[in-house]
This record gives sequence, C-alpha cells and structure tokens, in this order.
Amino acid sequence: MIFVEKMKKVVKILASTELAVALFLVISLVAIPGTISNNRTIYSSPLFTSLLALFGVNLLLCTQRRFTSISKAVLVLHAGVIITLMGCILASFGYVATVNLYEGTKIDHVYRWDQKNDAPLGAEMLLKKIHWEFYPMPVKIGVLKGQNKENLFELKTGQSFDISEYRVLVGPVEYGSENLSLSVFKRDRLIGTFNTLTAATDLPADFPYSFKLVAFKAPRLKRQWVDLQLSNANGTVAAGTAEVNGPFQWGGLYFFNTQIERDRDGVQYAGIQIVKDPGRWLVFSGMVIVAIGAFLATFRRWYGFR
Repeated sequence: MIFVEKMKKVVKILASTELAVALFLVISLVAIPGTISNNRTIYSSPLFTSLLALFGVNLLLCTQRRFTSISKAVLVLHAGVIITLMGCILASFGYVATVNLYEGTKIDHVYRWDQKNDAPLGAEMLLKKIHWEFYPMPVKIGVLKGQNKENLFELKTGQSFDISEYRVLVGPVEYGSENLSLSVFKRDRLIGTFNTLTAATDLPADFPYSFKLVAFKAPRLKRQWVDLQLSNANGTVAAGTAEVNGPFQWGGLYFFNTQIERDRDGVQYAGIQIVKDPGRWLVFSGMVIVAIGAFLATFRRWYGFR
C-alpha cells in the first residue's frame, strides 16, 4: 500500500502543470548555447534527450488525467506536441557528417562530428559535376576593330548586342573569375565564341572584331548544386543532385551541398553535408498536427465569442 501511495504521488507530480512549466524553462535554457554556437551536439546529448522524454511523459500523463475535460482541439495540440517530441528523441540517434570533394573525385569515408573521426559512408560517393547559376550581371563590353575602339555596349549577361552583320550573345560569368563567354552569330548561325579573360577564340580568321570586358558588377549567386553518384561493388546504387535546400536522399541519409569554394591553386571543390535523421518525418508530422490543433482551438474560441 505504501508503495502504491508513493507511486500515485510520483504520477501526480509527473502530470502536474508546474512540472510542465519548469521543464519548458529548463529545456529552453539548455538549448540556448546550441543556438548561439550553432553546435548541434547538445541536442543529441543524454541530458537534452532525457528532458524531452520527461516533458513528453508529463504531457501524456496530463492529457490522460484530464482527457474528459479537455477540448478536442487541445487534444489534437497535445498529440502533435507528443509526436514532435518523439521525433526529436529519435533524431538524437542520428548524426551529421561532412566532406569536401573535388569534381570527378570519389570518397567512401566521411567525418562524423558526433564521433570526431572518419567513418565509412556505406558506399562510394562520386562528385560528378559542380553547377552554379547567377542573377543577370551588368557588364560593359568594348568592341575593337584591330587596334581601334569601335563601340562600347552596356547590358546584362544573357542579353545580346548587334554590330555590323553580327549578333553577340553575352553568356553567364564563370564562377570565381572575370571570364565571360561571348557567342557570335551571323544570320542566326553560330560562327564561334570569344573568351574575355584569355582572348581565346574559335572565330573565323577573317572575323574583324575582338572584345574586352571593360567593367562589371560583382555577380550575385542565384543557385548552386552538385551531381552525385553512389556506388558499391555491384555498380551504381543511386544518383541525383544535391543543393542547400534540396538534398539528395539515399538509405535514410540526406546529402546537402553546403558550399562551393576554390583552393589555393584555384581548383573548385564542393562541401557536402550528410545527415541521418530518423525522427525527421515524425517531427514534420507532429508540427502539422500542432498547426491543425492551433487552428481548431482558434476557430473554437472565435466561434464561441461570436
């Protein structure tokens, strides 16, 4: 009997509103350092996971004790929060890994931040191609005929200008350089290209003009992404594109392209972040249910007021 009474007291404390408020404050305080330092390890620590689990138990017991007196809208809200907490707890069993790759190179190990060392990826990853896209950039293109200045055109990349019987299309800027590729057409037929950085050209020998990039504004990056391919001893197992907000998925892993940079020799490489998050869909589902519950509760209050 004494044991039963003690258990009732424990359950009463676990189901109390006071404990819910205290846990909410403690969880918020513990989460602050991770938010400021952008260090995710705090969210997978035993302390933080235990606090979330205790908060979930508190909410579950609180809901069970007051089930008949709680409105359906609030029950939906509680269900959404509990599902979200379950997803957060599951997420603590995931990890974040990173690796830098040059175009055309492969790796089969990545750096696990939770383990602080390299770990097998489970497949061989090839970075097939690096892509980038810029917003149209204002440029000034000088046209020379021999040693004489023939004309100066001010326009944006992606646009074209006419000179004599030719039309010149200004291509996009090359990432990390001041190079523009100009495509020259004669009667809508491509006759060659001109590189403004090196003056390399495949235009006909009798083409009378040359070009110079006189001025430009720094380009603004619109989008960047990479083509990835995963393979094992049996061949290719998956292939696709990865970008910042559009991950490539395989085997429960999410591959994000976090950066594109150049090394000291000017060679491009891409930063790839690999995330394993087993609670991802539970969190998203819980948040949707919370939103539905909040809408129902708001509508109920508004309708009751009316």
